[in-house]
Amino acid sequence: MSTTKRLISGTAASWARIGITMLTQVALVPIFLSYWSIQTYGVYIAIQALVNVLNTPGRGYSDFLQFEFLKLGNTNRTEIARLLWSGISVILVLSVIELATLYYIGFYGNIGFLFNEKSISNLQFRNDIGWSLLIQWLSWIFCNVIGLFFRALHPFGYYPRMEWWNVGSSIFTSLITVIFIISGYDLLGVTGASSIGSILLMVVQFLDTNNRLKKEGLQFKTASLRLGFQKYVVSLALSGRYFLENFKQQGVRLLLSPVVGAASLAAFVTMRTGANVALQGLSTITNPLMPELMRFLHNRDQERMQVAFDSVWLVVVAILAPAVLVIHAIAPFLFTLWTKGQIAYDPFLFATLSLSVLVYGIAQPATAIVTGNNLLRLQMGISLISSLIVIGGIFFLVPQISIIGAGIALLTAEVAAAFGFHFYAQKWLGLHQMRWPTKSYLIAIRSVLIAAFGMIMMSVFPHYYLLYLAVSMIALCWNIKKYWELFSRIGVEKTFLLLSRLPVIGKYWYGKTA
Repeated sequence: MSTTKRLISGTAASWARIGITMLTQVALVPIFLSYWSIQTYGVYIAIQALVNVLNTPGRGYSDFLQFEFLKLGNTNRTEIARLLWSGISVILVLSVIELATLYYIGFYGNIGFLFNEKSISNLQFRNDIGWSLLIQWLSWIFCNVIGLFFRALHPFGYYPRMEWWNVGSSIFTSLITVIFIISGYDLLGVTGASSIGSILLMVVQFLDTNNRLKKEGLQFKTASLRLGFQKYVVSLALSGRYFLENFKQQGVRLLLSPVVGAASLAAFVTMRTGANVALQGLSTITNPLMPELMRFLHNRDQERMQVAFDSVWLVVVAILAPAVLVIHAIAPFLFTLWTKGQIAYDPFLFATLSLSVLVYGIAQPATAIVTGNNLLRLQMGISLISSLIVIGGIFFLVPQISIIGAGIALLTAEVAAAFGFHFYAQKWLGLHQMRWPTKSYLIAIRSVLIAAFGMIMMSVFPHYYLLYLAVSMIALCWNIKKYWELFSRIGVEKTFLLLSRLPVIGKYWYGKTA
């Protein structure tokens, strides 16, 4: 499969997955709030956040090994196989320790503090929380093991196939969650059903993955726990960065929960749903692009590297920035209906969360350079600064101005991280005789500033929202025109090729150019 076909298939699978995620996130909120209290929903969210944060070392280890696989390339099968099975051995050993730790947290730790809710004093509900934590953790163990097999196949062009498996998994687990909620199951019942269903599907995924491993000569080799733990120790720097960065994602939920309680946490997470969908959408661009970008950087291919950068920024300039403006304009009319009137809409919080995603988006090319080359010390420094901003902002601002303070803290942290990654990525490119595409970057920044102006003005003057929406959209259209004029020849060709392969649009484009 050619590079273009891999990118198209991988991106299509990722967009399908994000579409499913978007649909389920939007649909599940009214379903949860129809069958559960907002407090129970908040506890459910906090449990997921806790498990996600505790899995940070596993995620860091898997990502580190993935970068090692990519650096080895598809000609070093023996080394990839040895590293793969050594990594699997380490994950299994650590899973036992982690499971015991989580058991203690769930049944003997002061877990009530995490949720700031009187209902946690109920012994039955407390036990349900403990068992929910353990069951979710078991599914994460399977996910880490199967996920590492997936990652070992990335250098051989199997990313799209693995991503389509993830699409099926998202559909399957989402359906299970909806069915059990509607059937009247409680916190433990829904968590158990979705986790068990996920595990069963991962077993089927492994059967397919195992065939690919055999085909590429990556079947079981003698595993070295020493090698695996050596890599694990090195990966702790990356895990540390993820742990710190998690304060901007799932970790912020753990910080907010004891400060504002489960109900306000549910309000914050619900307000952030749109931003999370956009954030995951960006990942659908950057994830399939990473193997290709690393190859361009390795070959010192300036033009194709810039195409990769421009492709990410084009999404921000032409899609995300206009989208957040339109959503911000219509959100007040839909939010109350969507949340069954249990959560009040805050336009300023929505604006800060949306801007955080746009800033994150324009920082992705720089972040890819720093992370793809495993510059762990730099990653740690940037993550430490941004995490301290989030932590400080939450504990100083939230008591004063409620959850809008968390939105301001997150936006400030993203700006600081974007500045840091840009500085070091530009420096790395210079050391390797390559250039940072400054003109395109500045236009991408301008799109964020235009969106910020529009959302702030619509929030301050809600009666004139149509006027400010129109002015901002005109400015964004002008900005898109300027960006397209800078787009490289190869970038234009790749964009047209992508359009020609899309359903319906492709037929129209083909007829137009024939």
